[in-house]
Amino acid sequence: MEEQSLLFHIGPIWFDGTVLLMTLLSCFIVFLIVFVCTRNLKLKPTGKQNFIEWVIDFVRKVVADNLPSKEVKSYHLIAVTLFLFVFVANEIGLVTRIILRNELTLWKSPTANPAVTLTLALMVIAMTHFFGVKQFGFKGYLVNSYLKPVGFLLPIKLIEEFTNIITLGLRLYGNIFAGEVLLGLLANMFISLGWWSLPIALPLEMIWIAFSLFIGAIQAYVFVTLSMVYLSHKIEAEH
Repeated sequence: MEEQSLLFHIGPIWFDGTVLLMTLLSCFIVFLIVFVCTRNLKLKPTGKQNFIEWVIDFVRKVVADNLPSKEVKSYHLIAVTLFLFVFVANEIGLVTRIILRNELTLWKSPTANPAVTLTLALMVIAMTHFFGVKQFGFKGYLVNSYLKPVGFLLPIKLIEEFTNIITLGLRLYGNIFAGEVLLGLLANMFISLGWWSLPIALPLEMIWIAFSLFIGAIQAYVFVTLSMVYLSHKIEAEH
């Protein structure tokens, strides 16, 4: 049977309760990680402080590779927040699944839903436009983003804005959704074949979970990298 989410509506508008709950949980986990890791900071970091500093340094390097050095300080915290959220949202549904007998799914990765990833991609692209306008002013932004190096590229650049959203969102969705689907298939194989299949199903499940966790981390890195690339197109002067 096909899995179903916890749906509810407010007036004529329907909401996916499972996705909303898991998105809020992902935000809470990110907040908890940062809160715990930044308590009692020391000049010689150890343990949890080492971890959060490693994450910040790692993402800062990603930003520095794609933006001018003078802009890194302005945008690296946005990139860190984005990386942590996407990473947690990717991994949270790959560790375990909670499904009721009627196939109602209560636990899944928010990023395994295309509405979430496309909305996230739309927010990122909108953010790049905002910072582009802030950097050059509205007129300067239009000229720099769409009329340079030559004006006849305007139609292509307008199409590119839409394709950036689609590719950024669907790449993330496809990888995480595929991981959850295969985990579900392996679990269903165990349920349908019975306990004798456990020696086969369990190692396959563990191997795929490990691989999916790796893919989830890579996709968080790719999402942040592409976001910084798109941002650089808006805040750097075209020549």
